[in-house]
Amino acid sequence: MNRPAAAIAPAPAVTNRLLLMSGAVMAAAALFAAPAARAQSQPDGGAAMMMHAMVAPPALNLSAYGEVKTAPDMATISFGVVTEATTAAEAMRLNATRMTEVMATLRRAGIAERDVQTSGLNLSAQYDYVQNEPPRLRGYQANNRVTVIINDLDAVGTTADAVVAAGVNQIDGISFGLKDPSAAENRARQIAVRNLQAKASLYAQALGVGLGGIRSLSEGGGYSPQPAPMYAMRAQSMDSSESSTPVAAGELTVRIDITGVYDLVR
Repeated sequence: MNRPAAAIAPAPAVTNRLLLMSGAVMAAAALFAAPAARAQSQPDGGAAMMMHAMVAPPALNLSAYGEVKTAPDMATISFGVVTEATTAAEAMRLNATRMTEVMATLRRAGIAERDVQTSGLNLSAQYDYVQNEPPRLRGYQANNRVTVIINDLDAVGTTADAVVAAGVNQIDGISFGLKDPSAAENRARQIAVRNLQAKASLYAQALGVGLGGIRSLSEGGGYSPQPAPMYAMRAQSMDSSESSTPVAAGELTVRIDITGVYDLVR
């Protein structure tokens, strides 16, 4: 008769295989779990590093300007010839006759052709208006306007008087300027930079921090001619013995505006 123990002898081998398989599964799970744990911990540290990198250093944003006073060396005068007649053709003919004489006067005064430019030409109907009545055509008005550059400031008054004597009956005004403003602009730039640097140093000292290098610098403004007040001009011929119309050129202001960003050092 066979012994019962012989029928259950293989059982320990099966148990060993199960234990080995369980150990392999646990090892594999550990291998997969480790990267996952590292992946979970990485974003927090990476985000902290990114946030630290995105925080810009403290900066100082300031504006300053530099101004230079200088005497003008040229003038621009605008004037016109206005004529009226019962017909449009006659108004234009009268205007052309007067303007031709004005142009000849400018040439005699030494004004170069390149410094004379027609700035406006207009022809319009003129009406009389009476209450409770339709407008009544009175005639036509022709208006021819010219802008002239005068490079000799001593000749501004005499030139204005001469064109009035030749037929000009409207003067719009005079503006003074510089033939080459670059030298004055560069002086204004140097002053603006010194003012900006001094202001930045003052702010840094008041804040109790160090002043670093300049991060950016931008410029605005610049030279622009200043118009002079329009003066009254007589619209009739003048005796040559009379003194010319006085014109004061004064001074021009050349201004440069700048904006700079400085780093602050803690």
